Amino acid sequence: MKLWRWIVGLILIAAIAAFAWHWVADDPGYVLVHLRGTNVQMTVVTAVVLLLLAWAAVSVLAALIRWPFGAMTRRHRRLSRQRLADGLVALIEGRHGEAERDLNRAARYPSVRGPALLAAAEAAERHGESARALETLDQAAQEAPRAARVMRARLLRRTDRPNQAAALLAPEANSGGLTPAGWIEFAEASLEAGEPRNALRALDPLQKSGEWGSRAYAEIESRVVAAYVRSAPDGASLATLWSQLPKGQRRLPAAVDAYVRQAARFGQTMAAMDEIETALRREWSPSLVATYGSMGAEDLEQRLRRAESWIDTHPNDAVLLTAVGRMCVRVRLWGKAKPYLERALAIEPNAAAWEALGDVYVGEDHPELAQLCYRNALALARGEATEALPDELRSRRIDTRVTAVEERDQHGVPRLSP
Repeated sequence: MKLWRWIVGLILIAAIAAFAWHWVADDPGYVLVHLRGTNVQMTVVTAVVLLLLAWAAVSVLAALIRWPFGAMTRRHRRLSRQRLADGLVALIEGRHGEAERDLNRAARYPSVRGPALLAAAEAAERHGESARALETLDQAAQEAPRAARVMRARLLRRTDRPNQAAALLAPEANSGGLTPAGWIEFAEASLEAGEPRNALRALDPLQKSGEWGSRAYAEIESRVVAAYVRSAPDGASLATLWSQLPKGQRRLPAAVDAYVRQAARFGQTMAAMDEIETALRREWSPSLVATYGSMGAEDLEQRLRRAESWIDTHPNDAVLLTAVGRMCVRVRLWGKAKPYLERALAIEPNAAAWEALGDVYVGEDHPELAQLCYRNALALARGEATEALPDELRSRRIDTRVTAVEERDQHGVPRLSP
């Protein structure tokens, strides 16, 4: 495409030159210059050419005169950019003192002053010089005020002053003028300051900006909505708050978990059960299954029967097996709890299953085995090795081979096995 443009352009230039030549050839014009008794006669074309040559000569002479002065400026610019690059590399490599020194030197040149000061403030904060970092941000605010304000809020939050950080960003948040990084800092500071309602305001502009990755946005959305749900002071406020949330946020596993725990705390067990069962029908979530098994004693037998029915479609879920085993322990069904817990430990050992198995042995009056299970639960929580059960118990354990089942998503499409 560019080649055709060049060809068309050259054709147009040739055509204009041809017409201009004929026009000038018919009447080349006449120029007379009279100066102190001297007459100079020439055509218009010659005069134009001489003027262009004079302009070129003057430009070259001016460039030669400016060159010595511009050499120092060019050297300063080159050194500043080099120091900026060296400072950023040193900052990433963890050489914070060296990075701060190079970046402050780079800030002497106006074109890189703002970025250099912002990076120098980050280097000073990582070096443990929070006061100097804030002083550097005062200078950076003159060049890049919005970026400096966001970075100041980040430094305040890192130094356990989230209230000040949130107050710093609040005016721009109220006007909707925060940058994506500003909304993130406002949300984080509001969460740490115990104001999840303010943090909730950051989700919509963050989503619209599209600057935050889907995974990172989902993570902060889950934390913000869950904190907002947990902030409900009573059952009535919880019901109102939950009904006003958008449908997408009410489907977040973390939000459902927070709602269920709060509803159970306020005595709304039936509402909690309905919500968590609906969520599990919509999308399977081991974390919600664990919460389902740890709810209060209300309708425990009904919940146990429902959870046992899920094992048919999720026989290899260690969290579900642990939850069912713990519910069996709570209704004192020791013999029924043991196979579930043993299978859960065979598939994926976890401290909760060991602890529940210890409760089983306490109920069966086997204190030595119970102590072994409790020690294993504690060791597993610490990341240490566990002890095996006695051989005579292992020989009586149920088949723990993984059962193959077909799992489908909400659209009926089979899922691939992990």
